[in-house]
Amino acid sequence: MHLPSTSLRTLVLAAALALTSCGSDDEGTTESSFDKEIIVHFADDVVVPTYQQLATRLNTLDVAVQALANGPTAARLTAAQDAWIAAREPWEQSEGFLFGPVDSFGYDPALDSWPLNRSDLDAVLASNDNFTPAYVASLQTTQKGFHTVEYLLFGEGRTKQVGDFNARQFEYLKAISAELKSVSTALASAWTQSVDGRPPYRDVLTTAGQSTNTAYPSVETAAQEMVVGIINILDEVANGKIADPYDAKDPELVESQFAYNSLTDFTNNIRSVENVYLGHLPGETARGPALTDFVKGEDAALDTRIRQELAASIAALAAIPQPFRSAITNPDAKEEIEAAQEAIRKLQQTFEANVKPLLTR
Repeated sequence: MHLPSTSLRTLVLAAALALTSCGSDDEGTTESSFDKEIIVHFADDVVVPTYQQLATRLNTLDVAVQALANGPTAARLTAAQDAWIAAREPWEQSEGFLFGPVDSFGYDPALDSWPLNRSDLDAVLASNDNFTPAYVASLQTTQKGFHTVEYLLFGEGRTKQVGDFNARQFEYLKAISAELKSVSTALASAWTQSVDGRPPYRDVLTTAGQSTNTAYPSVETAAQEMVVGIINILDEVANGKIADPYDAKDPELVESQFAYNSLTDFTNNIRSVENVYLGHLPGETARGPALTDFVKGEDAALDTRIRQELAASIAALAAIPQPFRSAITNPDAKEEIEAAQEAIRKLQQTFEANVKPLLTR
């Protein structure tokens, strides 16, 4: 989901510039108490593999959609639905670091805008417009991306059957699935390859503190980008993704409501925070220092508390009855929903009040 990260980053950079002015310069690199290798492993072991997995899975989704459209069967519809759910995992686990190309190139809204604009979608389907790549690229972000594909594949309440599709829906589905694949490939490439003369963003981030790096004039600037990314997604899950539909009792505001994947999305957002904090993806072993090592070195009890609060947030989300779009109007789910919000807000506050100040001293 697109976040207002630009303004937050401006504030962070301003604070970092003040901090940098107090440091010394050694052969073009600003000295720092923050281990620069944490930034390197974050980029190489969390960000890059997450985006590469996203691109691979959206390619799989595109292949499944093309197969479904070219020869509709119930099995191919199930395969396409499964591919959509699989692709959501790396995307939601990337939302703890919605900065860099995903923000500056507009890839976030191109991939994941919601709620779905159903009236305009119906108008597109009813038109005689040719679904060329250029035409699809010109559409509103709420007429394409993950959630339009989701609506077409799953329908209301996961009731979509292969016989419910018409030819026009298949043509549109193929076009927007192809664009998802294209955008995710460009996003992954922007971190590892030069784009329009710009260096790979991996290099921009990992050279933080060098005198030629205007994006990150100090290592702390890059470290703060990581922590602000964590704070932003925790705020978004507790106070946006959960609170907006829950307070309004409006299922239309629920993310991934058609596939009943909302709670899995939220959990993967917390996993994203965990991945950034631990410096590796789930099931893998850390290959170098991570944010957890820095925090532990400053305050071992704080590191233990963060790990406990991460686990508590995930457990609280698991206690909410499925599907989330029904739970928001179920009085019996009130306690579980509010407990999850409280757990996630507590974790957010810990990063805001206890971790962020460690980087600005």
